[in-house]
Amino acid sequence: MPQNEYIERFVKLHGRRLDYEIRKRKKEAREKKKNYGRILKGIKAKLWFQENKREKVQLQKKIKAHEEKLLKKKQKHDTPKEGALPAYLLDRDVERNAKVLSNMIKQKRKEKAGKWDVPIPKVKAQADSEVFKVIRSGKTKRKAWKRMVTKVCYVGEGFTRKPPKFERFVRPMALRFNKAHVTHPELKATFHLPIINVKKNPSSPLFTSLGVITKGTVIEVNISELGLVTQGGKVVWAKYAQVTNNPELDGCINAVLLV
Repeated sequence: MPQNEYIERFVKLHGRRLDYEIRKRKKEAREKKKNYGRILKGIKAKLWFQENKREKVQLQKKIKAHEEKLLKKKQKHDTPKEGALPAYLLDRDVERNAKVLSNMIKQKRKEKAGKWDVPIPKVKAQADSEVFKVIRSGKTKRKAWKRMVTKVCYVGEGFTRKPPKFERFVRPMALRFNKAHVTHPELKATFHLPIINVKKNPSSPLFTSLGVITKGTVIEVNISELGLVTQGGKVVWAKYAQVTNNPELDGCINAVLLV
């Protein structure tokens, strides 16, 4: 063996550190990031370092949560368990898992948020000029505060119009829909179901409050006819569905049920 290969010889005889691979991987990752960070200047560098820091914090949180989950925070006392314990010793045998519990709840929330992934995650935003048409009013037609909705909308059963003089948003009867063609993704079947309300229109909160239905809108539909039941045996009454077509062009509402 040549004289200068003493490092290889040492590795063969004694092996490497247990965390050698991890340290090597981290070092290589740092070098790449460091070199990239050196190139950047000004606001770009600032933003890059902020993003880098955020990633590191998220990673550390995940590792910590994982460690806390594995670790059982249980304190055992030395006193024998025969007979009743005094009041001041009762909480010593209780698992101190408040932190673990909160992390579990957070994780469940995240999972639940991911569970409602919609079929169409991104849709083109609808401008006010597309949805509303200006109606001129008054004797000389100078007033232009009224708007007519030009898209399909949902109006509840007990809805009563305001007097024409005070009505700002006019929703034509011809564009009011109260049923939708909802497709169940697992059953691969389509049902004609009544709409309960408009949950969210991604274009604007105003459209949501007016019940305007465009592509990508999440609506609530009555699925009691399908006979779906929960784990507890209760009938599921309503579920959300996302609109997948342009109702004003097709003359009907097509949606996919969010299972």
